[in-house]
Amino acid sequence: MTEPLFTIPLWADLLGVGLGGVQGAMFASGFQGQRRLDWLGVAIIGIMIGMGGGLIRDILLGQTPATLQNQWYLVTAGGAALLGMLLAGLFTRLNTAIVVLDAVVIGMFGAFGTSKALAFGIPEVPAVFIGVCAAVGGSVLRDMLMGLPTAIMHVGSLYAVAAGAGCTFIVIAVALGMPITIAAVVGIAVTTVIRILAVTFDVSLPEQRRIYRRKVAAETGAIAIVKPSAEL
Repeated sequence: MTEPLFTIPLWADLLGVGLGGVQGAMFASGFQGQRRLDWLGVAIIGIMIGMGGGLIRDILLGQTPATLQNQWYLVTAGGAALLGMLLAGLFTRLNTAIVVLDAVVIGMFGAFGTSKALAFGIPEVPAVFIGVCAAVGGSVLRDMLMGLPTAIMHVGSLYAVAAGAGCTFIVIAVALGMPITIAAVVGIAVTTVIRILAVTFDVSLPEQRRIYRRKVAAETGAIAIVKPSAEL
């Protein structure tokens, strides 16, 4: 691949890694009972959330992961995970802050993934795909490590859909001539707003089983039922 015309600023990438590390540690610290994790387990989850999106993004782009080319990525993810553990009690009570932080992290990883893909000359649709994978990749790795059902595969609050909307905005805006940096910032805002509204109003995609049941009900409802005659 040729050298891209645009690169993600190191401070911005580290900011996403740090916010992801804090969010991952907050998530892992909230478990009780058999799934309760010690400090090492919480730190690993925080680091995976912080670095997972960037790892998946660069692997899909055929690049050496940026998170492995600079020591500050791992340092930032580890420090952020530690901060998330120390402040877990406070953050747990601030549910609104957790939701907003989660939405921003999704938006940042999605925007960075799509922007980097476009900068490398990847076509628009695959660029959106890479951005969404980067946005949800950390949570997939988290769920796999913790033995949890993969969140994006179940009924939820438009997790991947919000990322997809933000990534789609970026490719459309860039195609229309908007600078990629501005498009990425607006894309983060789009993802964040959609995710927060979805959580606030409990909006999600229809459950597949319910769709199937409605379909069956509609089909069977159109079938005339022949009742047996009273005279036999």
